[in-house]
Amino acid sequence: MDSLKKMVVKRLAAGAVTVLVVSILIFVGVEALPGDPATAILGQQATPENLAALRKELKLDMPPHVRYFSWVSDVARGDLGRSLTNQRPVAEMIGWRFSNTLFLALAAATVAVPLAILLGMLAALYRESWLDKLLSISSLSAISFPEFFVGYILIAIFAVKLGILPGVASIHSGMGFGQKLLAIVLPTITLMLVVLAHMMRMTRAAIIGILTSPYIEMAKLKGVGRRRIIYHHAIPNALAPIINVVIMDLAWLVVGVVVVEVVFVYPGLGQLLVDAVSKRDLPVVQASGLIFACTYILLNLTADVLSILTNPKLRTAN
Repeated sequence: MDSLKKMVVKRLAAGAVTVLVVSILIFVGVEALPGDPATAILGQQATPENLAALRKELKLDMPPHVRYFSWVSDVARGDLGRSLTNQRPVAEMIGWRFSNTLFLALAAATVAVPLAILLGMLAALYRESWLDKLLSISSLSAISFPEFFVGYILIAIFAVKLGILPGVASIHSGMGFGQKLLAIVLPTITLMLVVLAHMMRMTRAAIIGILTSPYIEMAKLKGVGRRRIIYHHAIPNALAPIINVVIMDLAWLVVGVVVVEVVFVYPGLGQLLVDAVSKRDLPVVQASGLIFACTYILLNLTADVLSILTNPKLRTAN
C-alpha cells in the first residue's frame, strides 16, 4: 500500500510540474505572437498616449519574466484578469463557455464510450470474420477524415440538402435540455466518429491480447466454457487498458473540440479561444489555453492512476 501511495504521489507531482511547464509555454507562445498587442487592440489610429496607457495596463512595460510571475500569482489566487475587448472578468466569460464545451464532450462520450466498447468486444470475439473486417474498415475510414471535413459534409447533407438538423449549433441559457440536444446533434456526431473508431480499435486489441495469453489457453484446455472465459477472465483483465483508452479519449474530446466548435459556430471555450486570438485579447487567450492544458493533464493523470489501481503488475512494481 505504501508503494502504491508513493506511485500515485509521484504521478501527481509530475502532473504539477507539467502544468508549470505548460504555463511557461503558453506565456511564451502568447509573447511570440507577431505585432504590438496595444496597436492591434486600439488600431493604427491610436494616439501615443493611449498606446502607452494600454501597454502599462497590460504590463508590457515590464520584463517578460516579471509579467509571467505576476500572471501565475494572479491565477493561483483565482484571478484570471479582465478581457481587453469588453472589460468583463475572464473567469465569468470562461465559466459559461467551458460548461458548453463539457456539455458537448459529455454528449459525444455518452454515445461513443458504450458503443465503442460493445463493437470492440464483438470485433475481438469474432476476429477475422466479416463483422470484424467491416468494423475495421469503417473505423479506419472514420479516423482518416479530419474533423472539419466530416463536419462540413454533415452540414451539407443534413442541414443544407435535407434540412432536418441545424447547421449552426447555437445554444443559450434560455433553451430547454431537449432543444440543446437537438442543436448539438451534428457536432456530437462529428466528435463521436473519431473517438468511437479509436476506442473500438483499442478495445479490440486489448481483448485479443488477453484471449491469446497463456492462461486463457490453459483455461480452454481445461474445458472452461467460452462464456465463462470471456466474462470471468478476458474482460476483467482487459479493463485496465480499456479504462486508460476511454479516459484518454475523453481528454481529447474536451480539448480537441476547437475545430468542431469553429465549424458549427458553437459557443464553447474553443470558439472563445479562436476569437480571442484574432482580437489579441491576451488574458482570455492565456486563461483558455491554461484551462485546456490543465483539463488534459488532469484526465491523463486520472487515466494513469486508474491504470495503477486496476493493474496488479503496476501496483507491485518497484
